[in-house]
Amino acid sequence: MAFEFLPPEMTWTTHCGDAPTFGRFSTMFDYPTKGITQASTYPKEACQPWLHYNMRLGNLAVDTNLQVGATGVYGGNVTAPLFIGDLQGTASGNKSFDIPHVTQPGKRIRHVCAEGPEAGIYVRGRLTGKNTIELPDYWEGLVDIDSITVTLTQIGSSQDLIVESIDWGKVVKIKSGTASNIDCFYEVWVARYINREKPEEKLHVVYNGESPADYPGNNDDFIVGGFQ
Repeated sequence: MAFEFLPPEMTWTTHCGDAPTFGRFSTMFDYPTKGITQASTYPKEACQPWLHYNMRLGNLAVDTNLQVGATGVYGGNVTAPLFIGDLQGTASGNKSFDIPHVTQPGKRIRHVCAEGPEAGIYVRGRLTGKNTIELPDYWEGLVDIDSITVTLTQIGSSQDLIVESIDWGKVVKIKSGTASNIDCFYEVWVARYINREKPEEKLHVVYNGESPADYPGNNDDFIVGGFQ
């Protein structure tokens, strides 16, 4: 049964205010029409309608899924509770980003993102002349402090460096077994909660299914990119 198109009632009154759209949901992936006339009838001799191929938007809200067919170019930050996937391809391959070379025009740089069975975040730096590493304040309530790991690389000489304690998930205390002055690089990793409201929730790394829709946990906690 064909749907009957009902044209809007023409009142011939000027109305330039903002108003919501109306109509049925279409499941077709198609280009939106670029309106170039407000006439009640479209004459046969008129120009052919245009389609939006390039489009600029101030803000875009996507209720369900966002599909990127080729390359996503982002001028700012991509913010998500947890991102799984590859904005440049499929999640079954290497997750990467590709940017122009900063100092060599005509060249590009491609890096592959680290991946693992957790939403891992880190801080790193150099510790010189003191024995404490101050961890970020914003980690409180965001990360599982029991998952903190510390890697130390001594500089200049052997110092027999030891992680003495990790206090309240806020301070890492280092000591030297040879009583040397501490000079080292450090890297501290920790697993971020998938859902801060449910800290016990863990990532299901391997699960039965044909698509991400079969994930046994709460898919609302993830943004899934491409997949095969």
